[in-house]
Amino acid sequence: MSGTLDHFLDGRIKLIQPSSGYRAGIDPLFLSAALHPKSQEKILDVGCGVGTAAIALAFRCPHVKVTGIEIQPDLCELALKNIQANHFTDRIDVIQTDILSPPSFLNKNMFDHVMTNPPYYEDHRTQTSPVPGKAQANTETVDLGKWIKFCLKLLKPKGIFTMIHRAERLSEILIHLENLTGDMVIFPLWPGSKKPARRILIQTRKNTGGELRLARGMVLHGGANKYTPEAEAVLRHAHGIVL
Repeated sequence: MSGTLDHFLDGRIKLIQPSSGYRAGIDPLFLSAALHPKSQEKILDVGCGVGTAAIALAFRCPHVKVTGIEIQPDLCELALKNIQANHFTDRIDVIQTDILSPPSFLNKNMFDHVMTNPPYYEDHRTQTSPVPGKAQANTETVDLGKWIKFCLKLLKPKGIFTMIHRAERLSEILIHLENLTGDMVIFPLWPGSKKPARRILIQTRKNTGGELRLARGMVLHGGANKYTPEAEAVLRHAHGIVL
């Protein structure tokens, strides 16, 4: 697979990405920024792609271990190369598997945090990309409800589940999480101060009963379409987000 070498977090991490097909944008960086794991906690990244969120999290949080799951063999290969290039082989590993038939060593109640940036589009509601890898990364081959169920199964009781998704699918996501989690925070990512949110971060705790909270979120772009200082702090300086 031909690829390009791209730099993230103001050059602090480097990633080989496919020349065509799925290419990471800013969403995995916002996803990883929403996690605040304690030392030695174990994190699972479901649908890890080329490792963007996992590597960004390992960079910001030097005492955690991350496991990535990815179905596409080519993306797994690039993720492993990226982990090695960024010197995280001792703290990140990647498993090539289908979440509908995972290996037996992935046990339920195994991880302190599960983060995920799943395919955004339902198969019957979008025009599929002619590039196979991009189509599989962006279009659901697994129902969103089954995806969420898998994530929660591997999460420890009272563990934290974090997802980034399209804002228009919020109601569906809430249905899938109903009665399974609590202490939920919804954090909109506004493309501009007067524009509707396109992305949302959702963070919630398994097997708890706390109330839902709608956070003020973050405006990503200011004047001249430049990133706001808050967005720059995440995208350039590897700061976390307090939801």
